[in-house]
Amino acid sequence: MIKPETRLPPLNGLRAFDAAGRHLNFRIAAEELGVTQGAVAQHVRGLESYLGLKLLDRLPRTLALTDNGQRYHAEISRAFTIIGNATQTLQPQSTHLTISVTPTFAAKWLIPRLTDFTAENPQIELRIVATEKASNFHSDGVDLAVRQTNSSFAAGLIADLLFEQDIISVCSPGTIAKFDRPLKVADLDQLVLIHDSHNLWPEYLKSVFGHEIPDRAKNVRLNQTALAIDAAFSGQGIALASRFLVEQDLAAGRLIQPFEHTLHAGRDFYLVTPRNSKNTSACNQVRQWLLKWRATS
Repeated sequence: MIKPETRLPPLNGLRAFDAAGRHLNFRIAAEELGVTQGAVAQHVRGLESYLGLKLLDRLPRTLALTDNGQRYHAEISRAFTIIGNATQTLQPQSTHLTISVTPTFAAKWLIPRLTDFTAENPQIELRIVATEKASNFHSDGVDLAVRQTNSSFAAGLIADLLFEQDIISVCSPGTIAKFDRPLKVADLDQLVLIHDSHNLWPEYLKSVFGHEIPDRAKNVRLNQTALAIDAAFSGQGIALASRFLVEQDLAAGRLIQPFEHTLHAGRDFYLVTPRNSKNTSACNQVRQWLLKWRATS
C-alpha cells in the first residue's frame, strides 16, 4: 500500500511554483519567498521533473503557465489558501508589527507621534527598527518600511508616497538675530553651514543665490540629518532638512527658516508593504495611520 505522504510532491517546489505562477517572474517570486532567484528556478525544475510535466514556459522577459501549469496552479493556490486559513483559526493573528525606518525618520517624525498611534491602535505593538540599510521583508522579519527612493518597486510590494523630499533651511532664532532679513550670500561668511550625508548645500545655495558654497564659509559635517537638525536647534549653524521632519519645531518657533526657498530634491519618502502579508489587517491599520499624516503636511 502506498503511504499518503509519498503522493505529495516536494513542498519547496510547490511553494516556488505557486509564487512564480502568481508573479510570472522568478525574481519577484524569490523576493517574496526570501530566497535567491536561482533557488526558485531550481525548485520549479525539480517539481516539473517529479511530475514529468512542463508547468512554466521560460520566455525572454517573463514566464507563462502552460495548459497543465494553469490547471495545476489553480489547485495548488487553493490548497495553500486552505492551509493558511486553517492555521489562522488555530493561531490568533499577531498584533506585533515591525517597521523599518531610517534613524532620522524614527527620531524626528515617528517617535514624537507614537502616543497618537497607541491611542488609535491600542491592540498593535509597533516595533521600530531604525537603520540606514534597506531591510528585507522576509529574512529580517519586517512588516512595513519607510524608504527614501526615486526607484520603482517590485510587483509584490505596495508603495504609497508618504512625503515629498522638499528641502528647507533651518536654524534657531538666535543664530541669525543680528542679520537683516532676507539673508544675503555675503552673510554666509559669518555663519556655519551644517552638512549631513546627503550634501545638498551646494545645490541648495545655487538655487537660491546662483552660487555654490563660498570659499570662506564655515562648515560642519555630520553623518545623519537628525544630528544636523539637533545642531541647528542648539544654535550651531544652519542645516538643511525635509520640511515634514521639522514642521512641529517650525510651528512652535523653536526653529525658523533663514531662507524661504524650497529645494525639490527627489528621492521621496515611500511607505512600502508586501502585498501578501501575514498580518494584513494590522498592517492596513498602521498603513492608514501613517497615510493620514500625508494630508496634513
